[in-house]
Amino acid sequence: MPLDKQIERPLGQHGARPARRPWSAPSVAQIAGAASLCLVAAAGLWVALLPDPWRQPAEIVSMETAQQSAPQPPAETTVAPAKETTAPSPSIIRAPERPADTSGPNVIVIRDPSAIGQDLRVAHLPDRALLEQSEHGPLPVRADDGRRPFDVYARPWSGARGARVAIVIGGMALSQTGTQAAIAKLPPEITLAFAPQGNSIGRWMQAARREGHEILMQLPLEPFDYPRVNPGRDTLTTEASTEQNIDTLHNVLGRTTNYVGVMNYMGARFTGEETAFAPVMRDLGARGLLYLDDGSSARSLAGELAAKNRVPYAEGDTTIDQRRDRAAILEKLDELERTARARGFALGTGSAFDVTVETVASWVAEARKRGIEIVPVSALAADPEKR
Repeated sequence: MPLDKQIERPLGQHGARPARRPWSAPSVAQIAGAASLCLVAAAGLWVALLPDPWRQPAEIVSMETAQQSAPQPPAETTVAPAKETTAPSPSIIRAPERPADTSGPNVIVIRDPSAIGQDLRVAHLPDRALLEQSEHGPLPVRADDGRRPFDVYARPWSGARGARVAIVIGGMALSQTGTQAAIAKLPPEITLAFAPQGNSIGRWMQAARREGHEILMQLPLEPFDYPRVNPGRDTLTTEASTEQNIDTLHNVLGRTTNYVGVMNYMGARFTGEETAFAPVMRDLGARGLLYLDDGSSARSLAGELAAKNRVPYAEGDTTIDQRRDRAAILEKLDELERTARARGFALGTGSAFDVTVETVASWVAEARKRGIEIVPVSALAADPEKR
């Protein structure tokens, strides 16, 4: 095309339009193929919209709705428990709740030391299931369900394994004013031991228990040089027959109630003679009582015989008031504290002298601030039945 003619041509057109193809009708094969594609697509869409027979639709409900809609068995229907064909699984029983059946090798009994013992609000009242009547008065016994006076009359304590000190003050009921002062001034964690020769033991026992004290009965036993050195009436001796000693023992035990056990008063000779001492330990074990040895005799067979006769056993480390002087008593108490920090526990014994009561009361208040726990004697006893 000449140049002048190109200038006159409208913009955007660089050449002549190609000639249009004439329209021709689609063939039969093309129509059939398109129809097939449409049918396949429609079938696929229909299948996709159908519910899946293998899947349930998800449903979101609240816990409350689910519990309300859960099927409940008819009220009158009783379902029999399935017969157990395998060994029972291990179970844990927490004392003092007593289950109907605690037998079997798979039962573990866990005792909380802070829960053991009688409720202090009724601690002065004897448990009748733990008593038998005798010519000597009410004697302590194991209950039919296996409970022991050692368990029931024990004072609760924390159960912690820090430094623990137990202090036993004996000679209670010998002096009325001294006994009253000891009960009033000594902390309730201090164990009190009653002399069988004392007066109004039942009344003082109740007063001590109301204040929270754990108590023992002192048992007069033959010392060397007896009778020149004499523990007093109701002394068990190596010359007496077994029947006589058991009768004397029961006379001591019948003086009052609500005690966890007994402790020796003197007895260096008696506790070293197995023939005389063994029957006494058998009787204490059968009754569920503790035995405390004050530790004054190296010949004592108390520990060995206690283990053989199921007797809870404790042994004193020192007598704190051999010298009735405040400074000397404080020195002994500090010795107990050092022992407790080194070994975990210590046990001291003393008598209800005014200076002893005053010194122990003030020392306990300071020892607590130093992290020492004052515990009853039962807390330190080795119990053959709980090994």
